[in-house]
Amino acid sequence: QVQLVESGGGLVQAGGSLRLSCTASESIVSINAMGWYRQAPGKQRELVAAMWRSGATNYADSAKGRFTISRDNAENTVYLQMDSLKPEDTAVYYCNAVKFGSALKRYDYWGQGTQVTVSS
Repeated sequence: QVQLVESGGGLVQAGGSLRLSCTASESIVSINAMGWYRQAPGKQRELVAAMWRSGATNYADSAKGRFTISRDNAENTVYLQMDSLKPEDTAVYYCNAVKFGSALKRYDYWGQGTQVTVSS
């Protein structure tokens, strides 16, 4: 069981920046992938950015060029740097960790979520 603790959300004006942090209860080197999802009111949860253990990353089209996912293995922490924020980025952001077990069974773990509000 991986426990994830997020921090860094808040209220920011459009065009501003925020950095989200997610610290895992175990070494992130042992985790296959970590990422950030978000869920706005009335909408489905969607992937924002993810980083695989190899270091490969993928981003939602809406995040490309504005958001950057990174990690600090020594701190067991993954970050999401969000720049040029827009009101439509307003959502609860969730940290996600993925581990694959036997027969490639996927296990997803979630943080409690952190609110990001971008004012116009």
